[in-house]
Amino acid sequence: MAGFCSVGAAVIGTGFIGTVHAEALRRLGVRVHGILGSSAERGAERAPAIGVAKAYESLGELLADEAVDVVHVTSPNHAHYGQVRDILAAGKHVVCEKPLALNSQQSAEMLEWERKSGRVCAVNYNIRFYPLNMHAHRMATDGLLGDIRLLTGHYLQDWLARETDWNWRLETESGGALRSFGDIGTHWVDLTSFISGAKVSEVMAELTTFVNPRYQPVGPVETFSQSGGGETVAREIETDDSALVLLRYSNGAKGSVAISQVSCGRKNALQWEIDGTLGSAAWHSETPDHLWIGNRDAPNQILNRDAALMNSTGAAAASLPGGHVEGFADTFFALYREVYSAVLKGRRPDTPLFATFEDGHRTMLVCDAVLKSARLGRWVEV
Repeated sequence: MAGFCSVGAAVIGTGFIGTVHAEALRRLGVRVHGILGSSAERGAERAPAIGVAKAYESLGELLADEAVDVVHVTSPNHAHYGQVRDILAAGKHVVCEKPLALNSQQSAEMLEWERKSGRVCAVNYNIRFYPLNMHAHRMATDGLLGDIRLLTGHYLQDWLARETDWNWRLETESGGALRSFGDIGTHWVDLTSFISGAKVSEVMAELTTFVNPRYQPVGPVETFSQSGGGETVAREIETDDSALVLLRYSNGAKGSVAISQVSCGRKNALQWEIDGTLGSAAWHSETPDHLWIGNRDAPNQILNRDAALMNSTGAAAASLPGGHVEGFADTFFALYREVYSAVLKGRRPDTPLFATFEDGHRTMLVCDAVLKSARLGRWVEV
């Protein structure tokens, strides 16, 4: 980690995920010079809680800070496009939360800005960086699974299961037209494509809004918090509570995924299984230190995360000894270690392990196809 202390960062966003970014950066040794809230007052209120000395009053003030080399964008989705444009124009590197934009038209422009800028640009698909996901990626890359045939799984949560649950992601003007699929389904698509190397080429999707209307609390609500019994306003909901998607891949593989933010008891349950001609692998985020490996002619295996037992790609993502569970926050640390290594070199690697704007744009193309398929009731090309 030598050298990371010479890099300065700032974080846009003061909620749950912005706090996670700041904590991971401090652990890495990066200097977090300040944060930018949704208002100057919000920033000043949250800075002490996040442990950051400075709250910028505007994006302009942040971008004028010569000590800041990298800006982390954790604002609502609708703000990504304009903020990334200004960050790159100021000559700074950027880590942007997912989804990259509201639609593929925006993400295509953002990809072009990245290419012209020469800056390191990453999309915060942190789930790649669970060490066993990195191990599985290397397994597939090395051909140990054979030709990929089938990708299946789900991503289930329950934090929006009640009519009184509320978050800005419910609003199309802030989060976009896709909610469950755009918010967490994109994680599953990016992760399984990264591991397998298979790219989605067609989709057949059904989107459902189970909870409508909802009751919006008067005042701000933190992500994953329980709204509780204050004054509320009834709101009609246009975004999806769940998505069921069939998938076709460019290499001939098939897939299916169930996405939900209304599945009681499932707090953050991402599961994937990838089946190939030589073997299979499966992983679940609620038991992240276990990778199931399936064989036809030999006993199946459960690989416990242990750098001494893993391939070099998986081992490099691990920070703790075997038997010491690595979780959600550790993935941010591992992701930023890769990103900031590229920042120190002044360019991204030829084959980066972190998601680039190209990856983010590809996922936005899938989102657009999901919306169109659900509207038309048929298969749609990506």
